[in-house]
Amino acid sequence: MNGPTGVPREDFASDNHAEAHPAVLAAVTAAARGPAPAYGGDRWTAAAEAGLRELAGPTAVPLLVFDGTAANVLGLSVLLGPGDAIVCADNAHCAVDECGAVEAVLGRKLLLAPAPDGKLTPAAIEAVLGRCTDVRTPRPSVVALTQVTELGTCYTLEELAALRELCDRKGLRIYLDGARLANAVAHLGCTVADIARFADALSFGFTKNGALGADALLLMTSGIAERAPYLRRQQGQLASKMRYLAVQVNALLDGGLWLDNARHANSMATRLVADLGAIPGVRPAHPVQSNAVFVELPPAATDRLRKRWTLHPLPAGATRLMTSHATGRTDVSELVADVAASLK
Repeated sequence: MNGPTGVPREDFASDNHAEAHPAVLAAVTAAARGPAPAYGGDRWTAAAEAGLRELAGPTAVPLLVFDGTAANVLGLSVLLGPGDAIVCADNAHCAVDECGAVEAVLGRKLLLAPAPDGKLTPAAIEAVLGRCTDVRTPRPSVVALTQVTELGTCYTLEELAALRELCDRKGLRIYLDGARLANAVAHLGCTVADIARFADALSFGFTKNGALGADALLLMTSGIAERAPYLRRQQGQLASKMRYLAVQVNALLDGGLWLDNARHANSMATRLVADLGAIPGVRPAHPVQSNAVFVELPPAATDRLRKRWTLHPLPAGATRLMTSHATGRTDVSELVADVAASLK
């Protein structure tokens, strides 16, 4: 079974498992010839920053980092003041999948709000604010959103506008975890700028989109960027050989490859859920709006599938199936056939 690159694939556990895109590997190899200024003083970094501003808006301040957790910690640190806390969904990546990085590095409390479909609502945020009324409780100052959410759902632009209106009214800033921002853009049929305008800071993930390991932080609100380069250095995210992060971003920005990759991953997830839906008793646990498919399977069926496939079962009983830029139609067809066989 081969994906588009000819590499054998039996893995639907995560888009992090996918191989780097050939264009990224070629760009890294090309940039490895000869010396270049360190710490972002090179021409590749300047080009990456210009390309990111072109997508997010001319006033955006881009900072390249190694991965998504680093972007989240740095982005939140830029927005927080003394004694401030963060409101986020109870299933947000920063709350459940980053080993307490925000609490450990920044010493700030995460205030969790219920988000059954992965998305925060104005009502859920207001309920958290209602519990923080005096100096004995943390002071919420930032709302952290995730686009695409941990459950594969996407905030609509109208939902983001409603959250922005609430946050402006309550004096809160918005940080947006965009580890799969490309998939959200592909699903919504919008631009990066259409989403970025609702955030004070957001990450733009490339690692899950075909990079070896490179993400970006975009600072959107005037007046917050002054400390950011110093915080990036303190947090160990100022790469000495920045050109190797930058060329990955450039390769994916070139010709809109980042969006092509996201559209392909999303389309494979759409195909996967449609084909699984033809199997009696198999239904998605959440709407499929990106490259994530959640299905509930009997434990015995999951165990049989895992003899061949690398999957990501969840504690609640669902199994998460992730597609990527490298997922092929044959991969989808063979997985669906094995799911059907495992249920017999």
